Amino acid sequence: MNFGKWIVVSFVAFAAYIAFLVFVCVKQDINLVSKDYYSDELKYQQKLDRINNTNHLAHLPSITIENGKAIISFGGNAAIQKGELKIERPSNNKLDRRFSLTPEHLNQEFNLGVWTSGLYRASVTWTMEGREFYYEKQIVL
Repeated sequence: MNFGKWIVVSFVAFAAYIAFLVFVCVKQDINLVSKDYYSDELKYQQKLDRINNTNHLAHLPSITIENGKAIISFGGNAAIQKGELKIERPSNNKLDRRFSLTPEHLNQEFNLGVWTSGLYRASVTWTMEGREFYYEKQIVL
């Protein structure tokens, strides 16, 4: 019985298997939450300060999705000076959307267009009375 050729065949099969795994792994699309992920992490203390400011508000903003529109209501708070709404899809950054908030309006609507069902993160950053605020909510469609 000749085991030499079967040893060579098993090594070749193993090498082909490893080459296939490398090929599949290289083709995988790897998305971070944002392109500037590491610099965003360095700014985390500013985000914590904004969240702390938001927690001291009498009324938290509400973010709802209805009929393909994002609706933000700031409730009984003073009018905002400037701000931004970001809707991010953690699994696919190509579905992320950004909108500028209109100053002096407590209720705002944004047309989101066609949605792919799944998990989204809606975050609002705004300035009001000279202070910055941040609010975040997860949305499942």
